[in-house]
Amino acid sequence: MKIEHVAMYVNDLEAEKNFFVKYFNAKAGSKYSNFRNDFSNYFLKFDDGSRLEIMTRNSATDAEKTRYRTGFHHIAISVGDRKDVDDMMKKFDADGVIVVSGARTTGDGYYAAVVVDPEGNEIEIIAENAGLRD
Repeated sequence: MKIEHVAMYVNDLEAEKNFFVKYFNAKAGSKYSNFRNDFSNYFLKFDDGSRLEIMTRNSATDAEKTRYRTGFHHIAISVGDRKDVDDMMKKFDADGVIVVSGARTTGDGYYAAVVVDPEGNEIEIIAENAGLRD
């Protein structure tokens, strides 16, 4: 089995789509809108075939995103080797993207950094095959 896709509600569908396209080379499918149900979405496909569905509706609520809330905490995206992580962090810094933690080796062996997307969701940038645990 595999996870087919992960979905998240957002307020600004276009800003989120553009973030993942710009920084992670996601390919956006066609925008789907169902005006009767106040719903729109995009499926974003990454180079390895994994997909992220971003969705919006006017009636969605947006509670404060505290760092240690329950539920999904972050999305981890493997971008290549350590140099690729460092290069991405330079791009994020130049573009003014908020960095939660800079590139470092974590306690469980990942070379990783964390930024937030336009809506405050944490995105972990990791080097491939860097973790010590499966």
